[in-house]
Amino acid sequence: MHGRELKENRVAATAFLTDSTLCIGCKACEVACKEWNGLEAENFEWRGLSYDNTASLGHSTWRHVKFVERPPLSGLGGNAPEFASWSFSSDVCKHCENAGCLEACPTGAIVRTEFGGVFVQPDVCNGCAYCVVTCPFGVVERNPKEGTAFKCTFCYDRQKAGLIPACAKVCPTESIRFGELDDLKIAAARRVDQLKSRGVTDAQIYDGSDGTVGGTHAMFIVRGDPRSYNLPPQPEVPTRLLRRSWLSAAATAGLLALAGLAAFWGRSR
Repeated sequence: MHGRELKENRVAATAFLTDSTLCIGCKACEVACKEWNGLEAENFEWRGLSYDNTASLGHSTWRHVKFVERPPLSGLGGNAPEFASWSFSSDVCKHCENAGCLEACPTGAIVRTEFGGVFVQPDVCNGCAYCVVTCPFGVVERNPKEGTAFKCTFCYDRQKAGLIPACAKVCPTESIRFGELDDLKIAAARRVDQLKSRGVTDAQIYDGSDGTVGGTHAMFIVRGDPRSYNLPPQPEVPTRLLRRSWLSAAATAGLLALAGLAAFWGRSR
């Protein structure tokens, strides 16, 4: 598989829309993802983080249902925007428009598929882990057993066969929706309007558009501060900082060169 071939065959961009207000924390998406992709079970230890023992996304956990638990306050709960005591949200790779992992990969192992997803080719990956440190969401992880990086594939094999991703297929409340990106953006806006009309005034859409990732193919409807769901308010692609670094290095080199010439000129006189 080559990035050039994928671009030439590009079809309508697809996306996930995960609605945390509908998630019941059943973790069916986690199980379906592991079963379909043949991922090993992990994280059986008790972590003390609510009832969530998965804790985070990783090389063998490509869907993770986060439990956002807060101490109960008397008189608040349900739709109260001041305080939502329980929230669940199924996290996944964001498949960024400007993907830091793709830009940093030195071997071409990470490509953009015709569906708009970001796909890691394990047979091309050399295990350098540059993608791990350049992901603004901390999604990509290197498997120490195999020595290569792994993350959600956007169920590329299922999409090529005309099927929806396994996680969206099994979600009992339709908290995870899958479809064309533009359609889901419209659906997300309608859902937020609906929630606000019902008193959930702190509902909002998170799509990474406030940072340099340029939007994501995994959008979320959350309540309150996105950071409670492990979603940075302004996700930044680390490679965007390289220009500033190179300019600083060039300026320093120029000053050193001028200082050297001045010293040489002074000595020659």
